[in-house]
Amino acid sequence: MRIRLISWNIHKGIGGIDRRYRLERIIEILRGYAPDVALLQEVAQFMPRSHFHDQAEILREVLGMPYWAHAPQHKFRIGGYGNAILSRWPLADVSEIDLTLPGRKKRGALQARMKVQKGRRTRTVVLYDLHLGLTGRERASQLERFLASRPFQGHKARTPIVVAGDLNDVWGTLCARFLQPAGFERAGAMWNTFPAWLPIRPLDGIFVRGKVRSHGTQICRKPLARVASDHRPLIAELELFA
Repeated sequence: MRIRLISWNIHKGIGGIDRRYRLERIIEILRGYAPDVALLQEVAQFMPRSHFHDQAEILREVLGMPYWAHAPQHKFRIGGYGNAILSRWPLADVSEIDLTLPGRKKRGALQARMKVQKGRRTRTVVLYDLHLGLTGRERASQLERFLASRPFQGHKARTPIVVAGDLNDVWGTLCARFLQPAGFERAGAMWNTFPAWLPIRPLDGIFVRGKVRSHGTQICRKPLARVASDHRPLIAELELFA
């Protein structure tokens, strides 16, 4: 059973170079890859800067992805933004793990169980959509909290799990330090994803554990991806196995 998964910090639909709000650029790139599931960060809801759009609702409708979950961690007087999961298959047991540290910006992990349906077969994949902090000590503490959380600790070793998102992994070391000891491996090569116009840092990643393997990960090289957000999207081809 194959799954195409995209992880992308869409920067609220605001271009990283021109600073213009153009959600249609995000839509065009996502449509071009036709993902089965998208783990997105910085998805805006009712914010003035983003034309008061409910971006998760718009994206799931235009992409034909009927199942979605959205957790706007950052809430303001008007609107907010946060992580979102869009899926072609049903999502269950949606919850959020608070990864916010005292005195730091609010952060979290959005969890959902995706019921993958292929013919008469149904398989469950646990998804975690993360957006970590900006300092090394903060990211370390957040990953330790995530891995020690009750939802995560409840999974069996062979349960198919995907962890993806904007880890702000400046030096590309978080997988080896925290995720590999917990049984994860990076889904394919490590790609530089930030800044979008000339990527030099591997801030984003896709990681798998259990009965799921990767058939490679690619970074979006389309010219539009240089300006649509301040991050490049990552695309992984995953396979569930018995």
